[in-house]
Amino acid sequence: MQPQGAPKIELPNVRQVIAVASGKGGVGKSTVAANLALALARNGANVGLMDADIYGPSVPIMFGVPCPIDQNTTPLPLERFGIRLMSMGFVVPPEKAVIWRGPMVDRALRQFLTQLPWGALDYLVIDLPPGTGDAQLTLSQHAPLTGAVIVTTPQDVSLVDARKGLAMFEEVRVPVLGIVENMSYFVGDDGKRYEIFGHGGGKKLAEMAGVPFLGEIPIDPRVAACGDEGEPMVSKHPESPVARAYAALVGTVRAELDRLDSEKPLPEVQL
Repeated sequence: MQPQGAPKIELPNVRQVIAVASGKGGVGKSTVAANLALALARNGANVGLMDADIYGPSVPIMFGVPCPIDQNTTPLPLERFGIRLMSMGFVVPPEKAVIWRGPMVDRALRQFLTQLPWGALDYLVIDLPPGTGDAQLTLSQHAPLTGAVIVTTPQDVSLVDARKGLAMFEEVRVPVLGIVENMSYFVGDDGKRYEIFGHGGGKKLAEMAGVPFLGEIPIDPRVAACGDEGEPMVSKHPESPVARAYAALVGTVRAELDRLDSEKPLPEVQL
């Protein structure tokens, strides 16, 4: 692990950098990252989304980008649905495995951050791979992360792994903006709410960890279909309960970012 005083990558044109993380796969972290980015953009912000999963990138499929792209004719980052995108999947054929050790992952992520013309962004959302490996440590220690959003589902097994993600960010001193409970409930045709995987686990974990609970995202079969079809739910069904949940999530995330900003010490006055 690098010392806590290691220099951070500078991104002078990016106001806020938000990491979206989970302790395990299968909780819908990439779906949350993509739809959160789109919801921020629909709120009028300039937004970028960086797919930091070098080994299993999902952004190309979720945003309908045929890969690999020809960088001679299509500059990176790409723009889709009003946000700027970067993913290893744009430059590596989908059938080819990326077999890299940690230093190569570190180098690629640094290049994503520093060698692409992201332009002026209000938010850069970084979709971290699941777990607490090389990519997570590289970005947590060196990228100028404003804060992290932890994604979990109501089941106990997911909550156990989410605690590991919380512990990692605490270790590297990155503020945790809060916890999102994905696949929290299902609303049937009868209008009733069904808590298929239980309920309240995310809120309970947030209370135990002393971090904010940012909200619940409901289950909707169209979420998976939208991801496979290349247009995330917030863009394709903006009036759906899921899209409204992401709009509420934007409000809670921005409130936490404002709180962190207000707690920063004032700069010293030069006399």
